Amino acid sequence: MPKRPATIFVCQSCGGQSRKWLGQCPDCSEWNTLVEERFRPAARAAGAGTAFSGRVRAAEPVPFGSIEPQDDARISAGIEEFDRVLGGGIVAGSLVLIGGAPGIGQTTILLQIAQKLAIAGRRILYVFRGEPERQIKMRGERLGINAEGLFILPETNLQSIVSETEKLRPDLVIVDSIQTVFSENIESAPGSVSQVREVAGQFMLFAKQTATPVFLTGHVTKEGSIAGPKTLEHIVDTVLYFEGDRHHNHRIIRATKNRFGAANEIGVFEMTETGLVPVGNPSELFLQERPEGANGSVVTVCMEGTRPMLVEVQALVSSTKFGTARRMCQGFDHNRASLLIAVMEKRLGMQIAGDDVFINVAGGLEIDEPAADLGVIAAIASSFRNLQIPPETAIFGEVGLTGEVRGVLQAQTRAREAQVLGFKKLILPESNKKGLEKLLGIRVIGIRDLTDLMNEVF
Repeated sequence: MPKRPATIFVCQSCGGQSRKWLGQCPDCSEWNTLVEERFRPAARAAGAGTAFSGRVRAAEPVPFGSIEPQDDARISAGIEEFDRVLGGGIVAGSLVLIGGAPGIGQTTILLQIAQKLAIAGRRILYVFRGEPERQIKMRGERLGINAEGLFILPETNLQSIVSETEKLRPDLVIVDSIQTVFSENIESAPGSVSQVREVAGQFMLFAKQTATPVFLTGHVTKEGSIAGPKTLEHIVDTVLYFEGDRHHNHRIIRATKNRFGAANEIGVFEMTETGLVPVGNPSELFLQERPEGANGSVVTVCMEGTRPMLVEVQALVSSTKFGTARRMCQGFDHNRASLLIAVMEKRLGMQIAGDDVFINVAGGLEIDEPAADLGVIAAIASSFRNLQIPPETAIFGEVGLTGEVRGVLQAQTRAREAQVLGFKKLILPESNKKGLEKLLGIRVIGIRDLTDLMNEVF
């Protein structure tokens, strides 16, 4: 009787292993994430990492001063907003992971980048997830793509991809998506932890050996994180997230990790019939439909990476019909909003505990920095008192539990962006006011606590 092959249970969230099935992973405490996979012996695992024929040269100590800089070796993607997110362009030998919800535009932006690089004379290999060439051609024609240097490979077998890559020797490799590619050396299904880790490691090896940049796309879970083990994000050099709402035309690419540039940098695009079009001034996009003469509306200035952005914060305070008041937030942290409401009740004497409070960041943008605290409080107070805040006023600042207004970073950059967009009045922390009095056409007011804010806006 043949011996039953040994199996092991692997957590699909963190990659933890167990000899038996458990309802909860002992490493990451996630429920129902252990999946049975075949156990790969160590001897076979050592020989499985030979998909790419090249060999890594022996590492030797090198003086830091003798290393030549590589900033001038960046490759422009042909799209300025995408270059901004990457820190100035594509770095040779980098491994970039792009995650997003299905249909949000990952394939669209990568096809556009491949088209522009192919027109510039570079050879691009686009590996699709086994789709027929005619279907890929149909999608490309919709975007107006027709370049001789763009090669399509409908393949999911890692060994076959490696073979074709060594024959073609492209300048850029795009794999769409990593969850569909599998290695013959591992017997588990495509998309499992073992397969994703092995495939990502092989592409990293290829990128570093040949100095060829590689782009990988990845699925996201219902929580919004990239599917697969967290080790996947540690392997790659750059992690980009596609953000957006199907009810809005704009899309945001955010760099959550970047070894070659600033993290949390964003690029803003607008989805059109011919693909994704870069948005030069996102602040105008988010403010173009702002209502006039309405209470509960305030403009605040946020920093997304190195870029200042003016967004509209809306608040609605209404009497509740139930025993417990509701707190609902869209685009702003729910716990942070509850904290700010408690500060308003304690320090300003506003009795909001029995009212429903709804907060919305117009345009679908997510705000996660403390500088928006002052704008949120002003919007709630405006709706609570039924008083309008002048539309030419912009507000930003961090609020503490004692009601004090704390300074924020890059205040001059925020103030200049408000000045460019024609705002006449800027309310900010007193500690950030120094050096901003000379801004032409805008009145800068520094405040120390929430009482000063109420006196100034009302």
